[in-house]
Amino acid sequence: MGAFGSASMTGTLKRVLVRPPLLEDVARWREYGWRAAPDHAAAAREHELLCGLLEDAGVEVVLSQHALGNPDAIYVYDPVLVGAAGAILLRPGKEGRRGEPEALAPVLEAAGVPIAGALESPVRAEGGDTLWLDERTLLVGIGYRTNQGAVAALAAAFPGVEIVAFDLPHWNGAGEVMHLMSFISPLAGDLAAVYPRAAPVRLLHLLAERGVEVVEVPDAEFETQGANVLALGPRRALALEGNPETRQRMERAGVDVAVYRGDEISRKGDGGPTCLTRPLLRV
Repeated sequence: MGAFGSASMTGTLKRVLVRPPLLEDVARWREYGWRAAPDHAAAAREHELLCGLLEDAGVEVVLSQHALGNPDAIYVYDPVLVGAAGAILLRPGKEGRRGEPEALAPVLEAAGVPIAGALESPVRAEGGDTLWLDERTLLVGIGYRTNQGAVAALAAAFPGVEIVAFDLPHWNGAGEVMHLMSFISPLAGDLAAVYPRAAPVRLLHLLAERGVEVVEVPDAEFETQGANVLALGPRRALALEGNPETRQRMERAGVDVAVYRGDEISRKGDGGPTCLTRPLLRV
């Protein structure tokens, strides 16, 4: 088994990159659009427990301590995208996050993940707007954080991979992130949690064409990140606690669901378990 390879959303998760909350991040919470100031001690405890759940699931946790004074830096899914050849450093649409890909590069290389490429201006792309439907199909959301130029750039970065792009909804505007993965999380090759009211019709059609069944996230649990679920493997998932109806619907579909507490690290910064983790290796 190698050190990297993650052109999948639902293969068994073996290695994952995380970055804990740092005390120096707290002061800039307003600047980065957090809903409230995080309690650093509580956030650190939540993150430690999250890492423990991952390790209990058989996942090797690679810890980065890159310091940027940026509370969004805990959401390591966004700065990079990992494929069969290594990591592609993205170029976040949120200007305050532009230093994150470069800061992660030495961490990834030290973990045995080569840097296979990097996106450059004027391209903008965040990991939350990307989703591997399968190892040959990468879905990309075009919105306020990822622009049209990302389609050609990602096609060049992943030769042989079909890039399928979708326009994202305006929702609450540029000040409140709406990523592709805000409303869809694959749970297995043939199953995904989806909030259909925000999903592009073409995306719903594509899922149906590919034989992917949908677990619908109810209205009341969308803004509490019911649709943001990390697959630990086929029909094994890690979800933010507090979305009981979504959890019950996933369990009725045969998904084994574990939950974590994320009052500080998830709810205040609008980042669920997929945001907090960058899968490095799935098998």
